[in-house]
Amino acid sequence: MPETTLEEFLAPYSPPVRELTLAARALILGVFPDALEMVDAPSKIIAYGTGRKYADLVCALAPFTFHVNLMFGQGTVLTDPVGLLQGSGKRARHVKINRMEDLAQPAVRELIEEAIRLKR
Repeated sequence: MPETTLEEFLAPYSPPVRELTLAARALILGVFPDALEMVDAPSKIIAYGTGRKYADLVCALAPFTFHVNLMFGQGTVLTDPVGLLQGSGKRARHVKINRMEDLAQPAVRELIEEAIRLKR
């Protein structure tokens, strides 16, 4: 079965959600240019990591109807001084991205940078 392309994966979403997803993707790849990007259509995420296993996951993007979640597999151990991380799982946390201005917050970039440092 052929892999789903990024364009195919994003096609069902609204133009604003596609734009938010692509802007978040640009931020992630700007901070983590050597990331392995994996479109996981069944899980409805685009994952970024150092390898193909869940243990290698640094972060992921999950588009929804009106927003995008920037997910961190080890979110519970990330420093979050401004309180962006949401969720109640044992390990994972996410930042809800509603508009482009959310991505411009320095704290979002800092969370990505810290998540990368945890994997290296």
